[in-house]
Amino acid sequence: MFGLRVLLAALVAGAASASPAAPATDLGIADIINLLNIGLVKDINAFVTLESLTTNVISVVKNPLPIELTLDSVSAVAGLNGTIFATFTHTFPKPGLVVPPLATKNSGLINNVQLPQGGEASLSIIPFGILDLPDTNANVRAATIGGALGIPIALTGLKQTAVPTNYTLELD
Repeated sequence: MFGLRVLLAALVAGAASASPAAPATDLGIADIINLLNIGLVKDINAFVTLESLTTNVISVVKNPLPIELTLDSVSAVAGLNGTIFATFTHTFPKPGLVVPPLATKNSGLINNVQLPQGGEASLSIIPFGILDLPDTNANVRAATIGGALGIPIALTGLKQTAVPTNYTLELD
């Protein structure tokens, strides 16, 4: 517990000096993650089928911290060049998505991904092989043990650019 507080204090102190326009008291944990550019998403794999172009998105979540993190829920928008192509909200089954310290974990299938630009327009971003995540919100618990207990933290406004994205077209 003491180590987590020291780590968070160090991150706040480092982030405060990196952005003189924002007082340290106005910075949240998501702001610190954004300033450090460490992100929580390693890559995205999207499976596109004829039956539904609004489902079957898999994300790989990374944990840049030396403590276990458990994700309880996440909502995100994804796009390219300022245009939003996908949105979703997902709650992970209990005990949540447990991500070991300094490791990655596949989030599994996330269904009901909405395509605000429509399926046909969304196919046009495939050749770029990346997605931006301009607004991701997650409810996590830090310092969990096997997904139990932990310190609840709401991360709002996480941002990542150029997340590597693989697309699989299953058009049979």
